[in-house]
Formats: sequence, structure tokens, C-alpha cells
Amino acid sequence: MSFRIAAFLVFGLTLLVSWALGGWAGYRQVEQESLEESFRYRQLVANELNRYLPIPELMAEHPLLEKALENPDAPGVILQANEEMQRMATIVGSSDVYLIDVNGLTIAANNYQQEDSFVGSNYAFRPYFYEAVESRDSAIYFALGLMSRERGLYFSHPILDSRGTLLGVIVVKVLVHELESQWHRPASLSEAEMVVLDKAGISFLASEPGWLYRDFEPDSGVTPEAESHQRYPGRNLAPIPMQKLGSPLGVSERSEKIRLLGNGNGTEYLSVRTALPRLDWTLQVMVSTRSVLWTRLAFVLGGAALFFGGLLTWLYLRERYRREAELALRGEQLERRVAERTADLESSNRQLLEEIRERERTQNELRETQQELIQAAKLAVLGQMSAGLNHEMNQPLTAIQTYARNSRRFLEKGADDMVDANLSEIVQLCDKMAELTRQFKVFARKSEGPPAVVDLRLPVDASLKIITAQQASSDIDMQWHRPERPALCHGDLIRIEQVMVNLLANAVQAVEDVAQPQILIDIEQTDAFWKCLVRDNGPGLQGNTEQIFEPFFTTKSVKQGLGLGLSISRQIVDALGGTLTGRNRLDGPGAEFVLTLKKREAAE
Repeated sequence: MSFRIAAFLVFGLTLLVSWALGGWAGYRQVEQESLEESFRYRQLVANELNRYLPIPELMAEHPLLEKALENPDAPGVILQANEEMQRMATIVGSSDVYLIDVNGLTIAANNYQQEDSFVGSNYAFRPYFYEAVESRDSAIYFALGLMSRERGLYFSHPILDSRGTLLGVIVVKVLVHELESQWHRPASLSEAEMVVLDKAGISFLASEPGWLYRDFEPDSGVTPEAESHQRYPGRNLAPIPMQKLGSPLGVSERSEKIRLLGNGNGTEYLSVRTALPRLDWTLQVMVSTRSVLWTRLAFVLGGAALFFGGLLTWLYLRERYRREAELALRGEQLERRVAERTADLESSNRQLLEEIRERERTQNELRETQQELIQAAKLAVLGQMSAGLNHEMNQPLTAIQTYARNSRRFLEKGADDMVDANLSEIVQLCDKMAELTRQFKVFARKSEGPPAVVDLRLPVDASLKIITAQQASSDIDMQWHRPERPALCHGDLIRIEQVMVNLLANAVQAVEDVAQPQILIDIEQTDAFWKCLVRDNGPGLQGNTEQIFEPFFTTKSVKQGLGLGLSISRQIVDALGGTLTGRNRLDGPGAEFVLTLKKREAAE
């Protein structure tokens, strides 16, 4: 057998199995939906019966009804009974309420004023009357009204006197239109119908008006009994044209497939019958089997997809095994090439790692060199200030020497009070020299750690002590507008002090040839930053203001510096997350340098 013939046979068998499985699943789904609808409507009917069943028994206890039955010839009593019937019908929401004596004659009714009133009619033949009389208990009956010609449920209960003697029967009629109107077709079932049949198979509730009072048991061979014609007066009770097709595969015994004729070729339904509670009623739910066709087509498509998927999988595996044989030969060659390429990559990786380590060493050396450069610049500033420091130290030393000699003479003369005064002056001069040397030692040391919270006023105070110790600054008007509250910023105390010393030293050099030299120091704040402004009244900056921050750029002589101070100062400020800018003043001659640092809170 060739491959094509075998594939065609398997494909045909797959379609047949898929068609059968689709029918099985489709009919089971339709039956399940029918059973759900049957259960819902069964509960609806049960609730309606439970709602009205106790009402006649409660009405039978009313004393006025017993009085009316005992005095049927008393017009006043009968009138009161009629009016009471009207109130009862209004309260319970029923169609009619009427009172029958023991002979079946209606003596009072809620419709006593209407032309089709029940008063005077004899209903002894009705089952709801004689069943209530015989059983001395409640009875339920369904029929078409003789007067109103409307379908209704009749609830009855016997009325007994105090000795247990039967006086009559109270009857409550409830229309069944509400039961019929509450049949809602589910959205998933586009063609679902229902009928409610009595014990003779006659439909008295139907979702289709043309199916009312029709015989749904045409194959029984029995014509409707006289009781049925009595129950549905004026109706021909013709059988419905129907063909039973048996129970399809996949459904229970209570379901069968039927075809309702009369509309062309007829419509096929899956019929499910369910007994309703308390009465000899049967609910028949009929769901169109058209959805089964779509389910079968879906299964057929799924089976075809499964077949072609399996076929393609088999072809793929066969082709895969063939190619694996070819790839096995190429695998060895590829492995050799990969080994060679791996060796080249390992060599490249080793070279790259060596370059990375070399770059890291270079960066570390650069970082250390930068730190050493900052420290060297700081020491260079100290070196430039050494002459001023010498002058500042010589004056106290000369004074100390003079006070010491005078103290010796006063001691020889016994002037102890003068000796004590001289010693006090010597102590003050020594404290001044110690504070000055301490400030220079603090300035000369390296930074101790990462940036922290710094009061910007402190580095300004320290730098002023260093600058004012120089002889060159003795004639300069230094105006430091110190804020009363701390100006907390993000920085490093020693590094900020180094920047301020550089800025103040540059300002001192800038006003050397000015007649009235002046340097102004202010601290201002914005929303997120503190600004320290250093302004002088010198000749100002020349050319591009950014050029002054380049390394080795200077407008001074070699003795005054190498041009690294501002460059290093900007590097320090950038590392602290701030900015350092310089420009000429707008309010007069001179330059203005602005140091900007981020604000910090004391809690940080």
C-alpha cells in the first residue's frame, strides 16, 4: 500500500470519528442546557404553587364566609361576603375569589357586579370542588374558565363549621400568564421552546402561541377524553404534527430527538421532559439541534487539524532524522573550528583583562595624583603666605620679649602688680600665636572622609583668619556679612576652606594697586542651594571668564602662583556636587566669584 493511499484512509477515518464525537458532545451539551432550563422553570412553578396554596385555607377561617353559607337567603350577609371577596382578591393578587355551597352553587364572588359573574353558576362537576369535598382538604386544578375563557389555576379549600360539618368550598383562581411570560430563552440558545402538558398530553402553557391546546402525544392512538374537552371548552385539541427520531448517542433515556412538521421540512429539536411538582404536569423543553451541526463541524475541523498536525510532525521527524545524519558529519568539523575559535577568544579575553587592570591602575594613580595635587596646591598657598606668617609671628614675639624684660625689672623693684599685668599680656599674645598656628595646621592637613553636613560659615571664618594674618591684607576693608543662623550644606570642611582661601587670596592680590581696597563676603540662599559670594573692587577679569579655570592659566607673575588654584578649586567643588563660577561685577569695578553648594538638613 502506497503512502498516499494509507494517508487518505487515515484521514477519512479521522473525519468519521470526529463527526461521531462531535455529535456525542453536541447532544450532551444541548441536553445539559435543556435540563438547566427545566430545573429553573420547575422551581418557578413550585414557588408559584407554594405562594398560593395556603391562601384558601386561611380564607376558609373567615367567620363571614361561614355566616354566608349558613344564611344564603340573607341579602345583607351575601353583600358583605361579595365585598369581602373583592378585598381578598385585591390582597392576594388573584383573578377571582368565589364561594360555593355544598351543592356546587356559587353564592358569592368578587365579580358579583359584572355581567359574567360566577354567582348562580354550578361548579359541582369541577374537580377542584368535589376533590375538596371528598378529601376535606385543599385541592388544585387547572382549566380554561367557562365564563372568562382564560387559563387559570384553581386553589380550593372546604369550609367547616365548629362541629366539623361541611358548609361549602372557597375557590381562588390565579391566571397563568405570569408563568408563561417568565419563560426566558437563554442567550446561548437561539432556538429553545417549552410547553407544559397535562396528564393527557394536552399543552396549556407554551412559548409558541400556535402550540396551545394541542395534543403532543399523537402516536398514542387515543383521542382526547371528555375530561380534556371539559377542561378546555371550545378547543379542538388537534394533535401536533410531530415525528420522533429516537435518542441520539450521548444523551439520557429521558431525552429524545423529534421533528415538528408543518414548516417546510420541519425543525429538529432535542426534547427533554420533566415532571412538575404537586400536579400531574409535564414540562417539555425543546432545543434546536442546529448547534449540534456546528459542534460536529468544529470537531471535524479539529480532527482535520490534528491529522495534518500529526502528518506534518511525522514528515518533520523523518526529515529531521535525515538531516541529523548530515549534521553529525559536520559536527566534528564545527567542533574543531569552535575549539580553535575558543582558543583565540581566550587569548583575546586575557589581553582585554590585562588592559582593564592596567586602566584601573592608571585611574587609581590619577585619583591619587589629583589628591596630591590638591594637597600640593594647599601647601603652595601656605608657602606663599609664609612671609606674612613670619611678620605676624614676629610682632607678638617682640612684644613678649619686651614684657619679659620689664617684668624682671619690676620684680627687682618689688612691683608685683606690674609683673602680673605683664604676664597676662604675655599669655594673651601666646594664645593668639597658638590659635594662628592651629588654624594653619588644620588648613594644611588632608580631608578626613566623605562629604557631610557642613555649616558654610565655619570655613569662611577659618579662611579669613588665615588671610588676615598676611601683611598684604592689613590695609584691605574686609566685610564679612556673617548670617546669624547656620548655613548647612553638603560638603567637606577642609576642602571648602581650601577653596575659600584660594578665592580670598586671589581677591587680596586683585586689590593690591587699588586706592581703597575692599573685599565683600556674603552668603545667600535659594530653594535648594547656598551661595557664597566673594567680591572685590579690583580691575576685574579679562577675556573669557571660563578660561581662568583652566590649569596653568594666570594673569599674575610667577611669584604669585602657577595658575592652578582656580582649576583645583573647581575640581573640589564639582566633586562635592556644587558649582564655582566667576564674572565681573555688574554694580561696579571688580570681580565676583560664586560658590554654590546643595542645602542639607541638620537631621541628615
